[in-house]
Amino acid sequence: MNTKDNILKTARETIALESKSIENLAHLIDNDFADAVELIYNSKGRVIITGIGKSAIIATKIVATLNSTGTPAVFMHAADAIHGDLGLILKDDIVICISKSGNTPEIKVLVPLIKNAKNKMIAITGNKDSFLGQQADFILNTYVEKEACPNNLAPTTSTTAQLVMGDALAVCLLQLRGFSSKDFAKYHPGGALGKKLYLRVHDLSSANQKPKVNLDTNVKQVIIEISEKMLGVTAVVENDKIVGIITDGDLRRMLTKVDDFSKLTAQDIMSANPKCITEEAMAVEAMELMEISGISQLLVEHNGNYAGVVHLHDLIKEGIL
Repeated sequence: MNTKDNILKTARETIALESKSIENLAHLIDNDFADAVELIYNSKGRVIITGIGKSAIIATKIVATLNSTGTPAVFMHAADAIHGDLGLILKDDIVICISKSGNTPEIKVLVPLIKNAKNKMIAITGNKDSFLGQQADFILNTYVEKEACPNNLAPTTSTTAQLVMGDALAVCLLQLRGFSSKDFAKYHPGGALGKKLYLRVHDLSSANQKPKVNLDTNVKQVIIEISEKMLGVTAVVENDKIVGIITDGDLRRMLTKVDDFSKLTAQDIMSANPKCITEEAMAVEAMELMEISGISQLLVEHNGNYAGVVHLHDLIKEGIL
């Protein structure tokens, strides 16, 4: 077997082993998990998550997930905790300790201090009979048969199990809180994800010019309007109501069909019943409508009146597409 084949074989074995261990977690979930979720949900305090080594790294990710889904959480390194950071823990806070063995020196020092402060403690551990397991109020069992490391030493499968257990905890709390996409947008205002959740059509169309012509506008003026407003389109309006649309494509098609277009008006070349969207709609809805219709512009309405244009380039610029 050549080197490349060995690499692929090892990668597949690693994924299969970790996948099997994650699947087994579903059988380890018990009433302690449900009780821990309800404890956090009903708490007036925060969730303090601590660990050492690779478990500490997993703890930071779980903290980030909880914070972004409506459960206030703080990371506290187990080693730093016994050198002053224990002051992070407030009266109503709940502490989650993460440790595969549950018997590391730092955990053995830290756990009694947490117990003395009367804070409730949840253990995420692969050893229910460990020092941590025996001291915790609730145990989230992340037992794995072996690490993916061939020497069964480097934390691999075990840290994946910890991460998945943290995700399960966060999702259960998210559902209990009725955490909606609007809530998610509040905690994720930056980047393309946040924009998809909060950016509205008005936020885009208001930055554009507002091309419009009347039904009897001469075709020359139509061309000028489209060129000056630089959106490749103009609305055709009557009493501020949209009655049609004229695009660059409509103009090109007109030139192939008519020799003398000097007497033509907007009504002669427009497309009636154009695709429109309200300015209160989400920008992502505009993107979906454009994709379904195979178009690059939408006319925008407000209270039934013409309000502007949103262009495909606007969506691309904001990173939504």
